[in-house]
Amino acid sequence: MRIKWFSLIRITGLLLVLLYHFFQTAFPGGFFGVDVFFTFSGFLITSLLLEEFGQKGKIDILGFFRRRFYRIFPPVVLMILVIMPFTFLVRQDYVAGIGGQIAGVLGFMTNFYEMLTGGSYESQFIPHLFVHNWSLAVEVHYYILWGLAVWFLSKRAKSSGQLRGTIFLLSSAAFIVSFLSMFIGSFIVSSYSTVYFSSLTHVYPFFLGSVLATVIGVRHATPLFKRLNRSLDLKQTLLVFGAGLGVLLLLTFFVKFTYLFAYLLGFLFASLAALLMIVAARVLHEKTPTIKEPKIISFLADTSYAVYLFHWPFYIIFSQLMGNIPAVILTTIFSYIFATLSFYIIEPLVAGKSTDLLQKAKEIPHIKPIFAGSAGVLSLITLIVILIAPQVGAFETNLMVNGLNQAQTNINRTKTMADQAEASRYNIAEGVSIIGDSVTLRASDGLKEILPDAQIDGQISRNTKQANELMLNYSQNKALPKIVVIATGVNNPENYKADLDLLITNLPKGHQLVLVTPYEGDTTQETQPYVEQYASYARELAQKYSYIALADWNQVAKDHPDIWKGTDQVHFGSDTTKQDEGAKLYAETINAAVKALADKPVKSK
Repeated sequence: MRIKWFSLIRITGLLLVLLYHFFQTAFPGGFFGVDVFFTFSGFLITSLLLEEFGQKGKIDILGFFRRRFYRIFPPVVLMILVIMPFTFLVRQDYVAGIGGQIAGVLGFMTNFYEMLTGGSYESQFIPHLFVHNWSLAVEVHYYILWGLAVWFLSKRAKSSGQLRGTIFLLSSAAFIVSFLSMFIGSFIVSSYSTVYFSSLTHVYPFFLGSVLATVIGVRHATPLFKRLNRSLDLKQTLLVFGAGLGVLLLLTFFVKFTYLFAYLLGFLFASLAALLMIVAARVLHEKTPTIKEPKIISFLADTSYAVYLFHWPFYIIFSQLMGNIPAVILTTIFSYIFATLSFYIIEPLVAGKSTDLLQKAKEIPHIKPIFAGSAGVLSLITLIVILIAPQVGAFETNLMVNGLNQAQTNINRTKTMADQAEASRYNIAEGVSIIGDSVTLRASDGLKEILPDAQIDGQISRNTKQANELMLNYSQNKALPKIVVIATGVNNPENYKADLDLLITNLPKGHQLVLVTPYEGDTTQETQPYVEQYASYARELAQKYSYIALADWNQVAKDHPDIWKGTDQVHFGSDTTKQDEGAKLYAETINAAVKALADKPVKSK
């Protein structure tokens, strides 16, 4: 028996995720949609296991795993095979290490793979095509461990009531452990992605769903649910559903991935909102016995899992080839085409079931050799992509090489500067120190050519607060030259005003400062408005303080759109020529600001 209106919960979860990935600036909290899926899955799986025990007096654990396999694995394989030919449309950076990604997906270990490789939806330069499978990994881990736990408990349970009570207690305990792990871990980790991806910290929505399953059931309603059903009328039921949806919308519009609140309480609120929607949908099923669920609603729910799988890699590829809106449209079309193929043909074919669409497909002449041939060709293409893909992309290689060269140069230069500090009023050595982020690393060759004596210290994902701390460290070790160049602002720019004010306060006396305005050309990124505000405030500071000069990279970048084609709109140059051109422009912009300080005073108070 299909419970009507549960489909709305699946659709809500998928829609929030799609909005987050497609229009992150407008829907910064859409990632909470994953927790809707998690909560609903925990509820549904636990309910079905309990009802199987109630009907048969036992749980067929092998049958449970077999059903999960048929539902989960075929769409995953289809996704990999279908996406691989499309990767030839983008540069090889997007398939760097693709073999490891595929192994992580097929082994349901993507979350650990992303944790080990530093993956993130928000800060990775070249997004992994299969990073979104982290949620599938957490889900499978839950299915395996929880399925075995419930099966083990069922062997010792004397009645359905006893098993239900035991599972209620165990689910509650597991929820508390997982929730506290995320809550406490959020204060400890250097990157929120660690607690976001971890099976330990992000599994608690499943257990909240499991707790609810012991209370209301699915096909066979519990006494508590029957009382609840009698106490609520149709209007009240819709209000409960709307309340849950309202909480999710508030989180979607106002909570960002980088907010501590998301990890302390955000995911909990999203899961509780999903619980409200589940209860309301279950009651609504009873309140509308004569109303059929619209076919379009059922279709969108049935294909939601496969659409989730296909949408991310398609979007990453298409967004490199065209504007955001065309990329979204093409992604949606292709995702639903292959999701339909997966749910109505591939999955039932593998499971030995039948659907109307599958029967029609079987009537197509020579359909079996066509399917077999297509699978063979796609498998061969996948193998070729894995074999020819670089282990590390050109972009990451460039950053690593520049970082190593920079480190060796700075080791020698730091000692020299400390030894040669002038016996002037402030005892400060002449010279230039450039403290920057990954853009600085990317421009290392250009900086060395135009500012050969400069001390260059670029680091991936460095923000202005960290640059400030490094500046103070150099000063304490007498390794900070007269001119300090701060080239950050793309990473964590939300607190730009406080960070820049603190930087100016902490700049030691006797020094001059160059502020490099940051550039973020991707308007879909939620940080883009803050980057523009950072640049604007830096311009104000350069006007206000005589010892500050401005290197307006933000404006120079906008004046040279050709260096951004095929890039992430932060790191210039999709090929060697454009990279060299961008590095030269970046270095010349900083050099002009350094020269402008020649006739300006140093900080004296």
